[in-house]
Amino acid sequence: MFTILFKQFFRAKSTWMSLLLLLSIGCFSIAVGKQHLNKQADNISRIEKFQKEHIDRNIQYFNNEIGLLLYYIKFALVNTTDPLNGLSVGQRDVNSSIQSINIRNLEAQRYDTDLNNPSALYAGNLDLSFVVIYLFPLVIIAFVFNLLSEEKERGTLKLWLIQSRKPMKILWIKLLIRFLAITVVLMFLFFIAYFSLPLKWNEKTIAFIVLSYLYVSIWFAIGYWVVSWQQNSNTNAVSLLSIWIFLTLVLPASINNYIIYMYPLPEAQQLALEQRDGYHEKWDMSKASTMKAFYQHYPQFEQYGIPDEKAFSWLWYYAMQQMGDDDAAPTRKKLFYKLWQRQNAALKLSAFVPTLHTQIQLTDLSQAGLRNHLLFLDSTAKFHENKRLYFYPKIFSDQPVEQEKWSSFTVSFFEERTKLKWFELVFPLVAFGLVCYLLGLINFKRRSLIVVS
Repeated sequence: MFTILFKQFFRAKSTWMSLLLLLSIGCFSIAVGKQHLNKQADNISRIEKFQKEHIDRNIQYFNNEIGLLLYYIKFALVNTTDPLNGLSVGQRDVNSSIQSINIRNLEAQRYDTDLNNPSALYAGNLDLSFVVIYLFPLVIIAFVFNLLSEEKERGTLKLWLIQSRKPMKILWIKLLIRFLAITVVLMFLFFIAYFSLPLKWNEKTIAFIVLSYLYVSIWFAIGYWVVSWQQNSNTNAVSLLSIWIFLTLVLPASINNYIIYMYPLPEAQQLALEQRDGYHEKWDMSKASTMKAFYQHYPQFEQYGIPDEKAFSWLWYYAMQQMGDDDAAPTRKKLFYKLWQRQNAALKLSAFVPTLHTQIQLTDLSQAGLRNHLLFLDSTAKFHENKRLYFYPKIFSDQPVEQEKWSSFTVSFFEERTKLKWFELVFPLVAFGLVCYLLGLINFKRRSLIVVS
C-alpha cells in the first residue's frame, strides 16, 4: 500500500514542480544569507584595517595634546556574527554590528547605524527562515488540502473502505509520504547551508533545525485537522489558506500593533534632545558647577581640582561631555526598560502564535533580534566607560602622546552568551501541534469514514 501511494504521489508533475520550486527558492535564500555573512566579514576586516590607519593618522597630526587627539580617535566594538545569521538575517541589516566610538558623549554615538537603501529594507531579506515560515506551509497546504476529499470526489473512497480493514491507515500513509517529501527537502537545504555558509555543529544549530521541523510538523497537524472536517477540496483549500493568512499575517501584525500601543517610545526623541542640551548648556555655566557634578560621578578624579574659569581645559571639556550623558541617564533607563518590555511581551504573546514564536526564536538563535541588539548596546556602554576610565587620568594629567602604546588598541568583540531554554523553545509548537492533531482525531471518531458518501 505504501509503495502504491508513494508512486501515485510522485507521478504527479505538480508534486515535482512544487518540491523543485521550494528547493530552488531555498537555495537562493541560502545564497542571500551567504552574501549577508560575506558583507559582515568584509566590514569587520575593513574596520580592523581602518582603526590602525585611523589612529596612526591622527597621531601624526595631533601629537601635542592627548586631549585633542582623543577628541578624534575612535575605538571599534564588533558584535560577533554567528553563521546562523545567514539563515535568519533578522535585524542585522538594520542595526549596525559595528560601534565605532570616541570617549566623548556616548548617547550621541551608540545609536548610529549603516546607510541602507530604504526600498531594500522595506522588501526585507529572502533568508531561509522566511522560506520555512511562509513558503513551506503553502506547499504543505497544496499537498494536503485534498488528501481525503479527492478520493471522495473521484469516487474511490468506497474502494478504500472495501480493500482495507483500517481505512484511516491509508490516510496516515498518504500524510506520511507528503511529510517525508517536505522534510527531505528541508534537510537537503540544511545540508547545503551547513557546508556553504558554513554552519557550526553546536547546540544552537541543532535547536534551529529542530525548531524548523517542529514548525513544518505543525502545518501537517493543521492540515490533518482541516481534512478531518471531511469537506470538499475547495472548502479545505480556502480554510487552510485562511488559517495561513491569519497565522502569518493578521495575528503577528495585530500583536506588533498592540505592543507598539502598549509600550510607546517618546523617550527616544527626548533622549536625543536631553543629551545634546545637557552638553551644550554647560558652555554657558560656570566651570565650578560642571566640575562639582562631574566629581560627584567620579570622586576618584577630584584631585584634579577646578580649572581656571577663563582658560580652556580638557578636564572641563570632557566633564561637559560626561554631563550630557548623565543628564540623559533617567530617560535612557526608561527607554531601555520599555524596549525590554517590548521584547518580553513579544516572547510571551508569541507562545500562542506558532508562526511568530518560530520567527522570534529563529532570530534569537541567530543573534539577530532585539535582545541581541540591546545586549550589544549595553556592552557598548561598558566598553565606552572602560575607555573613559583608562584615558581620563592621562588627559587630566596631560600625559605626552608618545608615552602611550597606541598599537595595542585593536578592535574589540562582543559575543552574546545565553543558555538555551529548550522547554520554552519547543513546548509552544509541540502543544499547538498536539491540539490540532487531537481535534482532528476527535472529528474522525465522531464521524467515521464509512459514513462519507
